[in-house]
Amino acid sequence: MSVTEDNIVDPQPELHRALGPWQLIAIGIGIIIGAGIFVSTGKTAAEYAGPAVMISYLIAGFGCALAGLCYAEFSAMIPVAGSAYSYTFATLGRFAAWVVGWDLVLEYLAAASAVAVGWAGYFNGLMADIGIHVPANLSSPPFRWEGGLHLVATGALINLPSTCLVVFLTSLLVIGIRASATFNGIMVLLKLLVVLLVIGFGLQYVTADNLTPFIPPSTGPDHFGWGGIIRASGVVFFAYIGFDSVSAAAAEAKNPQRNVPLGILGSLGLCTILYVLMCIVMTGVTKYTNLGVAKPVTVAVQAMGPQMTWLVPLVDFGATLGLATVVLGLLLGQSRIFYAMSRDGMLPTLFARVHPKFRTPYISTILIGAVAAVLAALMPEDLLIELVAIGTLAAFVLVCLSVIILRKTHPHVPRPFKTPLVPLIPLGGMAVCLFMIYGLPGDTKVRWIVWFLLGLGAYFLYARKHARTPDYALKR
Repeated sequence: MSVTEDNIVDPQPELHRALGPWQLIAIGIGIIIGAGIFVSTGKTAAEYAGPAVMISYLIAGFGCALAGLCYAEFSAMIPVAGSAYSYTFATLGRFAAWVVGWDLVLEYLAAASAVAVGWAGYFNGLMADIGIHVPANLSSPPFRWEGGLHLVATGALINLPSTCLVVFLTSLLVIGIRASATFNGIMVLLKLLVVLLVIGFGLQYVTADNLTPFIPPSTGPDHFGWGGIIRASGVVFFAYIGFDSVSAAAAEAKNPQRNVPLGILGSLGLCTILYVLMCIVMTGVTKYTNLGVAKPVTVAVQAMGPQMTWLVPLVDFGATLGLATVVLGLLLGQSRIFYAMSRDGMLPTLFARVHPKFRTPYISTILIGAVAAVLAALMPEDLLIELVAIGTLAAFVLVCLSVIILRKTHPHVPRPFKTPLVPLIPLGGMAVCLFMIYGLPGDTKVRWIVWFLLGLGAYFLYARKHARTPDYALKR
């Protein structure tokens, strides 16, 4: 059956199309360059992969690139808000779309809160650098996750810095996408400057001794050797999830058929190069065993020698900016997915309301920001981050599968951007993502099953009764 462009239209023209290709690339970089460089690289090198952590980044980046090509085809063909949720609805129907949307709610909400908690640690360190000390009972979560089983009180009252960050960024998103993108663009440029300074100065201090052995011998399951490299790829995968937010903003992009694919693939490519270079510097200037700390980039800079101590405050500053832009992008993506699900009747229509002046989905943005602020105020980072990866990987698998199905069922749909080598590229993306799911801890899979069962209940109690086929869905 032939399908015309009339089948693929944006049903929400009231959102303001203000984002060009560089702004979309900046949104992707703003999320991707964050916790990965400033936290995850050190942890995974020290605990799992050693200097070979750069291979882990290449594996995760390769999987995301394959999925990113599939995202690019959909974002050009169906330029609406909602990202993987909307693409799945257009091709596989409402139930599969609900599963993906429910996964993405978990991904973005938990990730935004977790990164805000991580940001608070760097912010407190930056304040200490200038002589301001935030009281401990007001700057750390009142609970910690102990033994992977239960929450334990820490004696703190609230993580106030992380809460304030989420509230500020939520307000920025309500005011308008252009203001948010401008703020994000400035912060990304400053953050990239710090990262490039570390790489540029650090490469001259890299020694072969620190990089030997490149693949440390295995000391147990998932600890060093190739098993550790594979395990680390699942951990550093968190670093790449930001490109999904680029497609989530498709309804606010100028010329989305061209600019969104550029934003997705451009941000993935640039960030993979920066991650590999940072891995070389961090594991090359000091032994990987020294990097299992809260601020590993600072440790690496200090290892370069006393002549480089001037760079330490800049690293703290860059990390503070970097993590803030990650939270901004995650809140943006989550609010747009909520907006899209509400637009299609999956959630109450209240969340699809657009502000008459700012032209943003202000109710969904405020709700997401409020929940994220509460989680950031009370919950520990490790509990939150454990809730993110598996849902994201599952969404990637379904997007890759949808490309294959759509090529068979609707071969004549106009595709301004086409994923090359179908079905090899989508099958490769599915395989790499499933491989990383397999490598995740068992308790993470159990929590995802619980979340999935809760989502089934919500689907049959509300979404199934109220969902309607959107205008952008392809006719069957």
